[in-house]
This record gives sequence, C-alpha cells and structure tokens, in this order.
Amino acid sequence: MAKTIGKASDFYRLRVMTVDTTGEVEIEWRDDILYRRPLNEVIEDEQVHRVEAVLLDDDEVTFALAGFDATHEAYDWMRDREEDLREMTKSEFEATFFPEVHD
Repeated sequence: MAKTIGKASDFYRLRVMTVDTTGEVEIEWRDDILYRRPLNEVIEDEQVHRVEAVLLDDDEVTFALAGFDATHEAYDWMRDREEDLREMTKSEFEATFFPEVHD
C-alpha cells in the first residue's frame, strides 16, 4: 500500500458479499434456453457473508475484513466499521484491518 494522507473514507467503501461455499454450479441448464436462474432456495449452512473493503478508485480491488454465518451479523459489524472508516486515516485503517498487505 502506498503511504497516502487522508481519511480512510476518501479511499475505501465497505460492502457485504454473500459467498456460496458449496462449489456447485449455480445455474440450471435447459434445452430451450441457455440457462435459467435457480430457484431462490437459500441454504444458510452453505453461505458465508463476507465484509470487504473496496477501493473507490478501482472496485476490482477488495480486501476481505471478516466473515460471518448470518447476514445480520455481517451488516452489524459493517456498520461499526463504517464509523471507523469515517474517523480513521487511510494508514490507520489499513494497519488495523489488513496489516498483512500494509507497508
């Protein structure tokens, strides 16, 4: 990470991503169309809700901050971290939440 001065919220935003941990194909093939969306059957045991920091300049660059089994836990944790994002500098936020990639 480059040393840059400024509020963390000027560089990052947070989001919750739901990740399917089953490793199965998520589309159902049919002969008459290319594919159709699967039925909306949510199996909580096979999903992880991950809170990520996303660079504002490049939304392809993300850093996983924490993982949760329940959606509400992920959103609660994210709301608390959003306050940190507003109060911390970029360097403080990086050192606290992803020190392994912080210079």
